[in-house]
Amino acid sequence: FYLGLEVNQTCGGITVSKGAYAKKILMAAGLAGCNPCHTPMEPRLKLSKLSTALAVDPTEYRRIVGALRYLVNTRPDLAYAVGYVSRFMEKPTTEHLLAVKRVLCYVAGTVHQGCFYKKKKVELKLTGYSDSDLAWDVDTRKSTSRAMFFLGDNVITWQSQKQKVVALSSCEAEYIAAATASCQGVWLGRLLAEFR
Repeated sequence: FYLGLEVNQTCGGITVSKGAYAKKILMAAGLAGCNPCHTPMEPRLKLSKLSTALAVDPTEYRRIVGALRYLVNTRPDLAYAVGYVSRFMEKPTTEHLLAVKRVLCYVAGTVHQGCFYKKKKVELKLTGYSDSDLAWDVDTRKSTSRAMFFLGDNVITWQSQKQKVVALSSCEAEYIAAATASCQGVWLGRLLAEFR
């Protein structure tokens, strides 16, 4: 254990996870024995800040979402879902809390998942991928950019964030996502050059 990370070294590589921390989140949320879900979000889920559902305790909502945001440091599969539910921390409702509970049910089924770093000698080539949706945010009509970078076969960084401007077409949304990923790729390339 190192700074809350569980580091497991084997002959094949190193796994970095936060299984114990994930269990603590589930216990604190009262979902320790819940039935696991196969996905962190319902497909095509759209929530609004202007929801008319009953309000829930914002402090409790923020505590759970904040804990999930820390878990994302070793779980790229949670980045989009946790980023999405983070948008509703100001005035959370039962609809928003239900989405958070879905993420927690997914975590319950994947408690020990994390990042695996292979221990084999290969060319350390930096590879990045980007994607976006179009106007998925109901309130602002902004798109969400997602990017993931690999060094060889190993994931080293990932992000999911709402774009700063409203894209008028899917092509424009993809260009914005690609530009954001490119900036991060250039920075990573320079950082790797300094390490060498």
